[in-house]
Amino acid sequence: MKKQLAAMLMCVSPLALADTGYYLVSTYDVEGQLSLDYKYWNAHYKGLTVAAPEIGIGYGVTSRWYTEVYAKWVKVNGGAGHWVETAWQNDYLLTQGQYDFDLALHTKLEKARDNASGYALEWGPVLKTEIGRTQFNANLFFQRDYRVAPGGGEHPMELTSQLQVKHNWKPWLQPGVQAFGEVGKWNDWLPYRQQSHRAGPAVFGHRDIGRQEIKYEFAYLIGRNSARAAKSFSMRAQLIF
Repeated sequence: MKKQLAAMLMCVSPLALADTGYYLVSTYDVEGQLSLDYKYWNAHYKGLTVAAPEIGIGYGVTSRWYTEVYAKWVKVNGGAGHWVETAWQNDYLLTQGQYDFDLALHTKLEKARDNASGYALEWGPVLKTEIGRTQFNANLFFQRDYRVAPGGGEHPMELTSQLQVKHNWKPWLQPGVQAFGEVGKWNDWLPYRQQSHRAGPAVFGHRDIGRQEIKYEFAYLIGRNSARAAKSFSMRAQLIF
């Protein structure tokens, strides 16, 4: 079964399995807040469906520093889920309101469940600004897989992007648009037809439930993933204490 799963996943690039290809990173002052974080995405290709639920615990260490540890499972064509890796994410706000935009540094370290498989690193700037009640986000991340590539070679440093527009209409209903992309090697982009870009509508919101708060988001993305046509759904729910 493990060999069959590995063979299927070879059809999908590591970037297609990266959670930041489906969830936009946005930083806030959440000092002292503890959260349970559930995420889920799926990608429907022709003849192949990949899904990945994730569950984590996050904490606002200071007004600038947010950290989270989470585990990821992968399911192929509706089969059983397989725990594939654990990740540690850290986001640090470099500015806090002194400019018209906020700038943060995002880092994420991923460790495969199999210790022999090594790890992967992601890092880059996170930008956020607002015009009236509309929020704009733009992120640029560098990703490097330090696991041994097929044939014994090394994986290159790759470049990914995230864009989002969200209108703060009601606390419980905030419509928006998201877009994600991968262009390949950071200093030698792939031809456009081999790149992956997808975009679509998104809905956000938050509500108080007793002494806790729940935040949620849903998105439906259409475009290309691993240079193949795909349709994707993603959701995220955070229970904040």
